[in-house]
Amino acid sequence: MQSVLSVLLNEALPRVLTITLLIGAGVGLANLAVEYGLVTVIARAGRYLTEPANLPPEVGTAVLTNTVSVTAGYGMLAEFREEALLDDRATLIAVVINTFFGFVQHIFTYYGPVLVPILGLQVGLMYVGARAGISLAITGVGLLAGSLLLRGYEYDSAALEPETPDEESRTNREKFHSAGESALERLRSIVPRLAIVYSLVFVALEYSDRILAGFASVGVDDPGGVLEPIAGLLGLPGAAVPVILVSLVDPTTGAITVAPLIGDVLTPDEAVITLLVGSLVSLTIGTVKRSIPFQFGIWGAEFGTKVIVVNVCLKAVFILVAIAAFFVV
Repeated sequence: MQSVLSVLLNEALPRVLTITLLIGAGVGLANLAVEYGLVTVIARAGRYLTEPANLPPEVGTAVLTNTVSVTAGYGMLAEFREEALLDDRATLIAVVINTFFGFVQHIFTYYGPVLVPILGLQVGLMYVGARAGISLAITGVGLLAGSLLLRGYEYDSAALEPETPDEESRTNREKFHSAGESALERLRSIVPRLAIVYSLVFVALEYSDRILAGFASVGVDDPGGVLEPIAGLLGLPGAAVPVILVSLVDPTTGAITVAPLIGDVLTPDEAVITLLVGSLVSLTIGTVKRSIPFQFGIWGAEFGTKVIVVNVCLKAVFILVAIAAFFVV
């Protein structure tokens, strides 16, 4: 059995350094893509979604902007609503359609450069693909709702002359500097958790026999048995439950926690299901910490509550569908 220091140096440190370099490079390149407007190319398809959803062309501008900045995209929709270009029903449908395009931004800034290096290529792509499918399905619901519920709507396009947010002209050096600062900021928030969790996981795996013996000494012969009923209900091994609980607090830490378990403890499918279940149960905390302050700030309490309810319900439904799809396939 290796010493704690040996485990940290030989097992945890190389993994942390590798992932840190990958995250730093990925986030840096992603921010450069945003700085030079490359990400917006993908968002241009949003302009062509307004017609089948019976929404005015101006909404396509908000969809495009949402890919670069969710806050700016929502702000434009709020302006459309305040100026009576959109009523509440049309605004809710536009918000739902925005879902996938907001996710596209996160592919470049979070899922691709952060989660894929943490989870590994196979599981990372499986999880990102599942999340993309969920977001795309929600956008599809918005398109269907628009085609059915907004049929015959007439819009006063003269009510507002929308403009995409202006950006100050910056030199290449300033753009690289800004991308580098964003990458460092992301690394500062992730690397400490990465190092701590990986160290704890590898040490726990190395000393699992002693840990089990310690539990046995206080009358708990099989600590996994305490979690087994919950894991059985989810159709997952007991090792998945702590990951789900960690994901309640922070999805990135949940991914960091599940990564060392892939292959030996959890199959790739089980790892993805575990993360999806974690994202499902973390919807409540995410709503309190992020959605309520953001949506209430954009729309006010009354309409903001409607937006939150619609978003949370659709996410919950399609996360469950994605989980069921893994069991079926």
